[in-house]
Amino acid sequence: MRTRKLGPTDLDVTRICLGTMTWGEQNTEAEAHEQLDYAVAQGINFIDAAEMYPVPPKAETQGRTEQYLGTWLKARGNRDKLIIATKVIGPGEFPWLRGGPRLDRASVLAACDTSLQRLQTDYIDLYQVHWPARSTNYFGQLNYRATNDRAATPIEETLGALGELVRQGKVRHIGISNETPWGVAEYFRLARERNLPRPVSIQNPYSLLNRSFEVGLSEFSHRDKLGLLAYSPLAFGALSGKYLGGARPPQGRLTLFARFSRYNGEHADHAIGEYVALARQHGLDPAQMALAFVTARPFTTSTIIGATTMEQLRSNIASSEIKLSDEVLQGIEAIHKRYTIPCP
Repeated sequence: MRTRKLGPTDLDVTRICLGTMTWGEQNTEAEAHEQLDYAVAQGINFIDAAEMYPVPPKAETQGRTEQYLGTWLKARGNRDKLIIATKVIGPGEFPWLRGGPRLDRASVLAACDTSLQRLQTDYIDLYQVHWPARSTNYFGQLNYRATNDRAATPIEETLGALGELVRQGKVRHIGISNETPWGVAEYFRLARERNLPRPVSIQNPYSLLNRSFEVGLSEFSHRDKLGLLAYSPLAFGALSGKYLGGARPPQGRLTLFARFSRYNGEHADHAIGEYVALARQHGLDPAQMALAFVTARPFTTSTIIGATTMEQLRSNIASSEIKLSDEVLQGIEAIHKRYTIPCP
């Protein structure tokens, strides 16, 4: 499988990254190990986890995903051949995690040590801030609300703690996730002025239904080598077309977990219907077309795929070999323009 550099680092990561957030909820440990074995056999070297996983977060399951990955790493003995990414979570309604997670120095250091224990490794290749401590737009929020953020942990403190982890050798590189252009600029400024490590990647949503990354963040990717690790490239599976017409397959993520409603609604359904029709018109699998589009973007370093079945996993990984024709790309842009309000 082809690779790309992870930002300005010397690490070569595969264009497909194996996502893990279903492990421990929708997938058993044996199924997680089966997915890992297959992915690695197909050439994938990049695996993304998080201390919060599986999703949806629960006190009784939190950390299982890293545990499953850790038992596999120990059994296979191939740690040095892989690039392992995980995340420390920001503030939220999770009282079972450190009494309520924060991004202050003590929390970041403690979170990393616990992740290392679960992963059964002594270093993390890419350690990411899962979401900001401040109030801003992420997880589908569209309208920015100015709030008093004096209680939020300053980015400087979070970045300083990440710098300590890099100096200690526990972390090789750092990344950010669910960030905004302002947040990226602030991380870069502080890294420059305080001689701290700068983020090498940004893990944000990007798909045929959500191309907001292109507006303000893609320029950072281009000019500053901040590679996009694209998550939700299938919009929680909606772009496969399996939920069209109100369908709710029994094991579908949108069927099981009503909280994932970001891409529901008549507007989204119409767009999905057109994308599915375009794919079928050209003899393509709709999900593979959607993934191939994301992977081919010049600012995408790696596309994070997730699967609950081996059939899904095989299809998603195979998308990396698909090159979309100019006609298909033109069709995608035409649909995008129909469902997007152009900027003046």
